[in-house]
Amino acid sequence: MKITPDHIIRLRVPIGDKIAIGPGKAALLEAIVKTGSISAAGRDLGMCYRKAWMIVKDMNKFFIEPLVEASKGGATGGGARLTEMGCLVLEKYRHIESQAWCAISSSVKDFKALLKDDDSI
Repeated sequence: MKITPDHIIRLRVPIGDKIAIGPGKAALLEAIVKTGSISAAGRDLGMCYRKAWMIVKDMNKFFIEPLVEASKGGATGGGARLTEMGCLVLEKYRHIESQAWCAISSSVKDFKALLKDDDSI
């Protein structure tokens, strides 16, 4: 497996004893953008339908406005989309991750120099 910055930094933004957003929740938001559905997004991430919906429900209550808006199914099918707030939260979270990676990348490089080669393990 190739190590990327998202494998090194796993930022979580707490609210009380819960996590408002972290890597998994950000991935779920991105999957909702991609699939247009909470259940399909959950499936893409190997998550059961109920868990994906519960995570969205929690995120919607953590922020001053909902992040995801869902429409009921029917003849045309249901769906979900990120609200303007959802897009903003996702963008800001990814920006924080990027800033964190920039701040530590040289230290990570120095630290990696102390490790054995992948081939020798």
